Amino acid sequence: MNRRAVATIYKYEMLRAWHTLFQSLASPVLSTSLYFVVFGSAIGSRIQAIDGIAYGSFIVPGLMMLALLTQSVANASFGIFYPKFTGAIYEVMSAPVSYFDILLGYVGAAASKSVIIGLVILATASMFVEIHIIHPFWMLFFLILTSITFSLFGFIIGLWATDFEKLQIVPLLVITPLVFLGGTFYSVKMLSPIWQTITLFNPVLYLVSGFRWSFFDISDVNITLSIVVILGFLSICVIVVWWMFRSGYRLRD
Repeated sequence: MNRRAVATIYKYEMLRAWHTLFQSLASPVLSTSLYFVVFGSAIGSRIQAIDGIAYGSFIVPGLMMLALLTQSVANASFGIFYPKFTGAIYEVMSAPVSYFDILLGYVGAAASKSVIIGLVILATASMFVEIHIIHPFWMLFFLILTSITFSLFGFIIGLWATDFEKLQIVPLLVITPLVFLGGTFYSVKMLSPIWQTITLFNPVLYLVSGFRWSFFDISDVNITLSIVVILGFLSICVIVVWWMFRSGYRLRD
């Protein structure tokens, strides 16, 4: 592994985020505040508690997961798409740098930015509601693993996309709807039996449920199954990225 190359790519991507620091942090903070105003006040006044947890506190893990998934995909996909779009990626590939180094630099930076945003949202949420994290180790585990997994997924999207429109298709039409339908703002137990069964086919449910378990020790699905699902998706992403680099998919054209 070329540590200097990895560090260079990582620092470059982090500096790019630093130049848009206000935009990067203000957007999730503002969105979180609005969610608490709309959902916490309007809906929370009608739903007193879910499984003994105040509704405002109950939606915190879901809000964090919403930001983690969208930011991880967006950061990683744009991070690799832009140098591919400008042609700078060919200079990187012609350097004595392995594919693993390139992947580690871009995905590591995207995951780091997502983790920071997730912690910022947690700090913002703590100003609105009282938060107690029962399993802090598992909270960090889900936080970091989800960021890495969906940064890899975003990296795949960035390699696949041929224009900026395609870059937005999957996050807007797939990721966001799955998150909203994955128990972000409600418990699956509140749905009718048929919709509970349908929701079980939504992979995001297992992420949100596992993350919520780390906060409140409650979950809609088995915690072991949540871990298996995210590790399985991580493995699939690694295999796809390996195939893309090995075949030169959208990189040799």
